[in-house]
Amino acid sequence: MENGKCFRTQGESPGSPAQFSLRDSFAIFRAMASESRIAIFAAIAGNLAIAVTKFVAAGFTGSSAMLSEGIHSLVDTGNGALLLLGVRKSQKPPDAAHPFGHGMELYFWSLIVAILIFALGGGMSVYEGVIHIAHPNHIADPTWNYVVLGFAIVFESISFYFAIKAFRKEMGNQGVWRTIHASKDPTTFTILFEDTAALLGLLVALVGIFLGHQLNNPYLDGAASITIGLILGVVAVFLAYESKGLLIGEGVSPQILESIRAIARAHPAVAELRKALTMHFGPQDVLLTLDIGFQKELTASEIAVAIDELEKKIRDRHPEIKHIFIEAKSLSKT
Repeated sequence: MENGKCFRTQGESPGSPAQFSLRDSFAIFRAMASESRIAIFAAIAGNLAIAVTKFVAAGFTGSSAMLSEGIHSLVDTGNGALLLLGVRKSQKPPDAAHPFGHGMELYFWSLIVAILIFALGGGMSVYEGVIHIAHPNHIADPTWNYVVLGFAIVFESISFYFAIKAFRKEMGNQGVWRTIHASKDPTTFTILFEDTAALLGLLVALVGIFLGHQLNNPYLDGAASITIGLILGVVAVFLAYESKGLLIGEGVSPQILESIRAIARAHPAVAELRKALTMHFGPQDVLLTLDIGFQKELTASEIAVAIDELEKKIRDRHPEIKHIFIEAKSLSKT
């Protein structure tokens, strides 16, 4: 106790497992991120295979929509690698320069992925579509395009399956949009939205190429390319918005925060809970600060015991809270 204030963090109180908070928390995060990594690996493998076949088809047929799809798949392949880089960097242990760890690396690289989808995927697709409309090119035989698009839909569907599987584990009983907004693991919904945009893009390309050939209207191929770019642009803006919220520091959900408050208020040593603040440093790494007024008749040692009990109850209920700081003010006895 110093200047009427009592500070305590997880691992400082007698008997609290300091080694768990620093070492095992990363093991927990790695275990929970395994589904996300599987989804990312599936997306990288699928997108790389699809990109090669699309570029080959675009070279044979001169289709603008197919070239845009090839660019899209190539960008998605690079994005998957960046997400894996973010996952790896976020698991580095704390050091002197980063005492709370590197969890926010994951949020940073997710934002970079969103920017690349917008700039490279969306921008290049729109540009290619405009060029094709300005200088239309008739497709004599679209067979290559149909074959490649068919294979691409199969590969993307497999990748989408792994993405939706990982997302459903996080969704639970919540709705889709609520889960995305509440999620603190951007890899899950990023891969899901990338795969969704990819499937939509494939359908648009298929319709554009088919109608353009059947109606002998090459402008429809260019229009399909622009539409693919707009789809990617919308997805990129959405992902950037969600990643920004995580990067600047989001707290836990209102339900979890209310649970923490209930735990604190229920303790007999607590007279008043003045403030409870949280912030995510990673999907499973949360900082919690509590400003508590304890009962006036308690001594410093009794308050220390109460703090230990509060920390244990909070960690048992919410294991993602790895750092706990409790401040006590206006104590009449020491």
